[in-house]
Amino acid sequence: MTIGVLGLQGAVEEHLNQIKAAGEQAIIVKKPEQLLEIDGLIIPGGESTTMRKLMDRYGFMEPIKTFFEGKKPIFGTCAGMVLAANELTGDEKAYLGLMDISVKRNGFGRQRDSFEAELSIKGMEDPYKAVFIRAPFADGIGEGVEILAVYEENVVAARQDHVLVSAFHPELTGDDRFLQLFIEMVKTSVSKVELKTC
Repeated sequence: MTIGVLGLQGAVEEHLNQIKAAGEQAIIVKKPEQLLEIDGLIIPGGESTTMRKLMDRYGFMEPIKTFFEGKKPIFGTCAGMVLAANELTGDEKAYLGLMDISVKRNGFGRQRDSFEAELSIKGMEDPYKAVFIRAPFADGIGEGVEILAVYEENVVAARQDHVLVSAFHPELTGDDRFLQLFIEMVKTSVSKVELKTC
């Protein structure tokens, strides 16, 4: 099982290190054809407008949508959550449209407004210390979207089918429970593929 981290911009190394520390294989995805080599994809935090432009420049938009349509798990963190949304608050055009949520970019403010908070995450017994940096939040949730965490009445983590998003940065903490949640999604996906091929 191999998890790829989209390596165009943002917190790539931190995700790779956390995946490897969890005992899983990880690669940096810099070319669209590498999507064929992986079982799950993390779209990291960074600057969403820059990442979208780089995805356009290097031809990632359609291959990632094809990866999504193939039911392979995708985890969008911070800017990745913005890129995964079906709708962006205001008049901006949505990017990948992988999850039925509306997201407000920089919803909690600019860089100087970055903060840490202890969150109650659905399915986790103990609080999770989350790092928010120019963080977005979801201000609209469609049917079929499972809310995993809320902060100040705003949705900051959610899951829909094989797509997981968080407004915070799980890779910047020593707590890998959110990564483990994604790893379980990838393992489930891989086992379904293996059953089909038996």
